[in-house]
Amino acid sequence: MSRPGAHVSRQRKIRDQVAGKCPGIVLGGAYWQVMKPSRAAKRRHLPTSPFKPPLPAPPVKEFALGDQVTHDKHGLGRVLEVEGQAVLVDFGTVKARIIAPYAKLFKL
Repeated sequence: MSRPGAHVSRQRKIRDQVAGKCPGIVLGGAYWQVMKPSRAAKRRHLPTSPFKPPLPAPPVKEFALGDQVTHDKHGLGRVLEVEGQAVLVDFGTVKARIIAPYAKLFKL
């Protein structure tokens, strides 16, 4: 005769092997594989649509070293460094790295 808990431990062993290979969750003793959420596709505007086409994206703001800027939260500051999609600004009390699209950062 087999041990009383042998069946349960074998199920647990199989579940642990499967869980190690692919992401998932265990609910009520059953293994469920978790699917990644899909991203919404960008919709194209049809010429026969009664709605207006979407507005183009606003141009990305460009800053240079030494530019004086103002920020809604930090106040007045000066650009110390420009690197790709981020700007390092010295606001006097704090140095902050502001990431594009620079919604609250304005050049003076």
